Amino acid sequence: ACAALRADPGVVGLPSRLSVFGPTRLPADQIAVLSALGGHRDVHLWLPHPSPTMWDAVAAADRGPAPMPRRAAPPGVGRNPLLASLAREARETETRLVPIADRDVLHPVPGGPGTLLGRLQATVAADLPLAADPAAVADGTIEFHSCHGPARMVEALRDRLVRAFEDDPTLAPRDVLISCPDIETFAPLVRSAFGTEAGPAGTGAESGGETGGSHPATALRVRLADRSLRFINPVLDVVATVLDLADARVTVTDVLDLAAAEPVRTRFSFGSADLERLREWAGASGARWGLDAASRERFRLGGFKQNTLSVALDRILLGVAADETESEWLGLALPLDDVDSGDVDLAGRLADFLAALTGAAHACDGERSAAAWGRLLVGVVDDLTAVPAADAWQSTQARRELSAALEHGGDRVLSLSDVRAMLTARLAAKPTRANFRTGELTVCTLVPMRSVPHRVVVLLGLDDEVFPRGTRFGGDDVLGREPLVGERDPRAEDRQLLLDAVMSATDRLLVYFTGADPVTGTARPPAVPASELRDATALLLGVPPGERVAGLDIRHPLQPFDPVDFAAGSATGYDAAAYAGAVASLETAQPPDPFLPRPLGGSREDIDLDALARFCEDPVAAFLRQRLGIRLPKLDEELSGAITVAPDGLQRWDVGERMLTAALTGIPYETFVATEVRRGTLPPFALGDAVLSEVAADVAMLAAAFADLTATPPQTVDVAIDLGDGRRLAGSVAGVRGDVLTSASFSRLKPGRRIAGWVRLLALAASDPGRGYRAELVGKGRFRGAAVSSLRAPDDPVAVLAELADLRDRGLREPLPLFPTASAEYVSRLHRGDPPHLALDAAAVAFRDRFGDHTDPAIGYALGADAWVEGSRPPAPDEAAWAGDTAGATGPGGPATTRFAAMALRMWGPLIRHERLR
Repeated sequence: ACAALRADPGVVGLPSRLSVFGPTRLPADQIAVLSALGGHRDVHLWLPHPSPTMWDAVAAADRGPAPMPRRAAPPGVGRNPLLASLAREARETETRLVPIADRDVLHPVPGGPGTLLGRLQATVAADLPLAADPAAVADGTIEFHSCHGPARMVEALRDRLVRAFEDDPTLAPRDVLISCPDIETFAPLVRSAFGTEAGPAGTGAESGGETGGSHPATALRVRLADRSLRFINPVLDVVATVLDLADARVTVTDVLDLAAAEPVRTRFSFGSADLERLREWAGASGARWGLDAASRERFRLGGFKQNTLSVALDRILLGVAADETESEWLGLALPLDDVDSGDVDLAGRLADFLAALTGAAHACDGERSAAAWGRLLVGVVDDLTAVPAADAWQSTQARRELSAALEHGGDRVLSLSDVRAMLTARLAAKPTRANFRTGELTVCTLVPMRSVPHRVVVLLGLDDEVFPRGTRFGGDDVLGREPLVGERDPRAEDRQLLLDAVMSATDRLLVYFTGADPVTGTARPPAVPASELRDATALLLGVPPGERVAGLDIRHPLQPFDPVDFAAGSATGYDAAAYAGAVASLETAQPPDPFLPRPLGGSREDIDLDALARFCEDPVAAFLRQRLGIRLPKLDEELSGAITVAPDGLQRWDVGERMLTAALTGIPYETFVATEVRRGTLPPFALGDAVLSEVAADVAMLAAAFADLTATPPQTVDVAIDLGDGRRLAGSVAGVRGDVLTSASFSRLKPGRRIAGWVRLLALAASDPGRGYRAELVGKGRFRGAAVSSLRAPDDPVAVLAELADLRDRGLREPLPLFPTASAEYVSRLHRGDPPHLALDAAAVAFRDRFGDHTDPAIGYALGADAWVEGSRPPAPDEAAWAGDTAGATGPGGPATTRFAAMALRMWGPLIRHERLR
């Protein structure tokens, strides 16, 4: 009709009688079109209205000249508080329509007059003041549900709907409408809580949760309406994401997230294992942000190419052909040492993906015609996405939407921001007839034309600061300074939508909001319009506004397995798994089963030297890894999206460890710096020079301890020792300079390094008894300076190795209470002459220290929170005998009285006697 009116004022071809159906509120421009149409044809307007009485009052009121300032508009209503607060949009629409209308409007029919909901609707329709009604009772037709956050709202709603279907067999899912201010917040929660979700209209596809489950609601079919096309069509989401990245920093996380999108995964054949491998490469190659140096120009960092995706890709591709070395590189790329032969194909696919993304991002620079933008975006669809044959509609729809968004641009020159704004408006969530009134349980956004009468209307997520929408006017918005009647006001529109939803419910109205913070439990009020609705209902019941009413106000517990949900007479919980949890929570807590009820069996096999050294470093972790094959999961470290400016302690240690190794192996400092720059671990420009200077000072201090040993090049010695019980200990010892085993680290000289060096020294001495081997272990001191551990080999190293091998045999049968730091502290204190009880106290302090043994995840996993108590148990007879000859040698300790003490003496006693710390 509008197009015909613009083309021909005579509106040739339009019927003589035209009926128009609309929402409660009509924008001013639509009213102007209707007025123009009315001059040519008989136009009948049909729209819902909350109150005939208010219509008559507004129609009879004196109106000023049009357009009328909003502040000068007559109130038109004054008795019912809900009409006064929520119906301003309906009043303004009527004010604009009355001059051109000669017909009444279509009024909604209130619900059953005998219910609380029906009585409230009747007072609104008749514009009556709210007063206590003796016949009004909280009969469940209006309910206000207070929950702990959106997820809990959906769980509570799921149980409430199941109960409603159970109480009324005539109620069907198509009779229920769920409206929420923000559909995208609740859509994934609804999909996970309910059953299958029907696919996009016309596709026949289905997605969502499985039909099975422990909750009856999993049998319901849910249809989500009004969703953004970005969420419905993954191909369009990829295109929109590329446009967002075109002028952004483009962090490595952004790129990996884009690679994980389903159309991109299909296009480049990225599997789940491939994505995890790409994540590993991203961290190892030093990728941070920026596609290449050109993309950093707008941030004035074009001269710093390190940490870009292109340099990281060069490192990966070079790693296919070469290993990482300290003196070989190509340009700014240092070969990555973590590329296996089986990764060649993945590296090629990664190169194709980054090339397509970089080309698309650079192509978005500058301005071009709308037609050229259309071809560019279609090219993004072709180059970066692919879909299976069953989902071919996604690509077709993407091309159609992109063309439609730009078809009216013609030869007009557009920038990236223009195209992004146009596409955002095109893809935004909007109300449509699709996915609505289809027979399933419908979840939609709170917009006009969603107030079609339903038996059950659910308002989900009426939280403060979310509903109603905020009104923000720009500084140059002249219209916002003096708004006129009929102009847009999002907050007033949302209030009108709430009133329309109240009037459209025929049987029940359920309002859900966040009444308590899900983390702290702090009480939170609902949105102001929801509070006004609740207070109006309370006045009808004759209850003060702040007083809680049974049957009207329902507070849900924090967890779905709270016994309150399953108490007698409540019957609000229907989840079998949650019921089992509620039953378990009422039972007496039982101690957990022991990690290992009894020791495992053992086998006497040859021992690898490195395995023995790792066991002595951390016996409990070795039990999990070497015997059970368990590698404890570590929290995934988030990939950094920022260039390092001030390295933390771990980053400084990485640089220092590599610098110390280079210094001790004779690599020139300049070569090391060039390699480190290409590795991408240093801050840019002068900041990196400052870090290198600080680290170099510490490295020089540590290297000085080896000043008399660096003249001899390090060698690796193979060893094979007969332990005397039919087994052999075999392996290789690196860092041997002449007769001295050397080991230097940029970290502190901790007990684990000392005991590992001791084991390797024993192996060297046992393999060549007449050589006179010794060990020099260097690390940082506790406070300042270098710490050196000088070890000399015992007279009978094979016997000591046999004792350590026996400890390992026991430690592979069960986790031993042998804690590295605490045991070293205990034996050291005894060696200095401390009484056993004071030495044990010092060991307990070391165990519970901030960085002590109790922080070891392996100890906590295998021995639990009572690990120290486990070590305090009396030793077995053969374990107590271990302290017989070592007690006198280590101090006036006497026989060991705990398992921890006996094992600590056996492992650390020989080392402490042959060690000199300085």
